[in-house]
Amino acid sequence: MQYSPSRRTALVLCGTGAHGAYHAGVLRALHEAGVKIDVVAGQGVGAAGAMLAAIDGASRLWEPTGIWRSTKSASFYSSTLAVRIVCRVSILLLTALIIPLILIFRDAAISSSVAPFVLTVVVALALAIAVTFALARWRPRGGKRRAFGHAWWGVVGAPFDATPAIQAFSDAIWQLIRGASRETHPTRDAGRRYAEMLAENLGQPGFRELMIIATDLDSRSDVVAAMLRDPYRRDFIAPRRGRERRAEALDLADLGRDHAVDVMSAALTPPVACEPRPVTFAPDGYWRGETHRVCDRPGSVIRLFEELAGAAVSQLIVVTAVPASSSAPHRLRVPRLDVRSRLGEFIAAAESASLRDAIDLALLRFDSLYVICPSHNPVGPFDFAGAYDEASDRRYSTAELMEQAYEDAYRQFIEPVVGASGEQIVGATRL
Repeated sequence: MQYSPSRRTALVLCGTGAHGAYHAGVLRALHEAGVKIDVVAGQGVGAAGAMLAAIDGASRLWEPTGIWRSTKSASFYSSTLAVRIVCRVSILLLTALIIPLILIFRDAAISSSVAPFVLTVVVALALAIAVTFALARWRPRGGKRRAFGHAWWGVVGAPFDATPAIQAFSDAIWQLIRGASRETHPTRDAGRRYAEMLAENLGQPGFRELMIIATDLDSRSDVVAAMLRDPYRRDFIAPRRGRERRAEALDLADLGRDHAVDVMSAALTPPVACEPRPVTFAPDGYWRGETHRVCDRPGSVIRLFEELAGAAVSQLIVVTAVPASSSAPHRLRVPRLDVRSRLGEFIAAAESASLRDAIDLALLRFDSLYVICPSHNPVGPFDFAGAYDEASDRRYSTAELMEQAYEDAYRQFIEPVVGASGEQIVGATRL
């Protein structure tokens, strides 16, 4: 069926980490073209982009001082403090052990004078490691959940820290919703303020219905947070196929109103690579104030499509930074040996496979489905400082990825689809 702005349309942003720069370029193009969007939905870093787009704040992604043009984005998902400390302590220990061996072969007199100092350093570092392990095993009562396992993982844990990325997106949202507040950083009620602002302005120019998704590790189910207009809101919270919806459907206009920023933070937390985000649910909600561990799931785009179909969406515009598998001949790349690249390759492959499955099923449930994606993208989910492109033998940055997305949106959707539909979109509410 041909594209029509009169049908209920959802924009779906899916991806992880640095692929959010691609979302920014597409959002900019759709904004300039005045494409009508009813619902913005997101998975992974797309959830953060969707939250900004829902309150007419998508420009905070691509403007000169925006998230993806700022130098701060290069520090997203860096190694955790614990990992950095352990690495540096290990280097000091190795240095302290190697120096005496070198001196023994050169001058026995010097080695005998240096030996006490080296021994003191080794003992001090060993005591520091022992104290660190002891503190890692100790858990204060209240406020934190007890953890079991080897003490080493209590010290190191997941290798990367999602906090800088979460803070950057939270700050961008806070600048739009804080009103007269003098606080420069989000307060504890930021989620409630966001939900109230969106609910009050829903239907106004620039404001859109919202749906984002994350995965609850403790309940082993997805958590879908949404702000929808009636009657779609009633359908969203209604039981389906015998499932209790209160456990997984967060209505941001009701009991889930405090959790918009919580679910976004969890969506910005890749599995395994980062520690899951603790989310304390409302005391009057289904989980009665329990604190659960929530994170992203690359394959959750299938569930997101299902929820959008239940919200009476008939047109989907899907945005992904993972290249289409059929757009170019099969090509083997030189493997990258660092941990960030290996995790990124796995996440990108999982997203690509799940998206193909989701699209196959979506073709049966939606009237129209359009995919905006690059034909070639060397930037992985954790390549915030850019990546080496074997095809062009040069460095490829996230800024170039954003510009490529802008061009892809015009070439793949705006000109051939919107332009060919023959319907006027002038005066339509802009994204």
